[in-house]
Amino acid sequence: MSFTSSVYFHLIQKITEEIESLGLKSYESAIQKHAEKPKPVRKPIDLAPLIEHTLLKPEITHRDINKLCDEARQFHFRGVCVNPVFVKEALQQLAGTGCSVVTVVGFPLGANLRDTKSEEAKHVIELGAGEIDMVIALGALKEGNYKTVYNDIRAVVESAESIPVKVIIEAGLLNEREKIAACLLAEWAGASFVKTSTGFAGCGATIEDVKLMKAVVGSRIGIKAAGGIRDFQTACAMVESGATRLGCSASVAIVTEHI
Repeated sequence: MSFTSSVYFHLIQKITEEIESLGLKSYESAIQKHAEKPKPVRKPIDLAPLIEHTLLKPEITHRDINKLCDEARQFHFRGVCVNPVFVKEALQQLAGTGCSVVTVVGFPLGANLRDTKSEEAKHVIELGAGEIDMVIALGALKEGNYKTVYNDIRAVVESAESIPVKVIIEAGLLNEREKIAACLLAEWAGASFVKTSTGFAGCGATIEDVKLMKAVVGSRIGIKAAGGIRDFQTACAMVESGATRLGCSASVAIVTEHI
């Protein structure tokens, strides 16, 4: 389906009206930094300010986190994305660098209780996390239970207060209607970004999904492409399609590709 077709426009409008009919309150994101336009990408290193250098595997050790933070300092990445148990350590290692420490909530399934996600968000903020990537309630979304999805996101956003929240919609598991609804609900609940995927569901970011997300949220909130981005060409294509952040584990390879 063309992203400029009237059919596509009407689908977004129809789902918007469905959400509006539920009487849900629409919140603006408390964070506006994501709206800043990135500088032109002419060479691989230009991507560094957009990249959240990511390490979320379950077998990660302190040595791995040390290496991640060293690389983030060396290449001036936007931030690092680590599991909650490593937030405090990453924060200490990156003190004074301007590099953000991002962590995850309800990861990787999104199937936690709402109160659990809310409390987890509070705990990681107390540890010093600067941004939160939460996983959407996928089962509720696929059932069309928009109120549950909205309230799940809203609970984390409220716990985060002034800390940006990115909502991982796990696009590879959704159909087009579900992707549109997920993006709209994230925006309505006050999230600062929508994010393509966890990287744990066997599917990562695609150009088509980023374009779709951009068509839904425009420039009102940010878009983070994550999962399977391993080279400069793919990373550039994501940015050109509308991504304002990139979540990458192959970050160093991307920014040094032509060196």
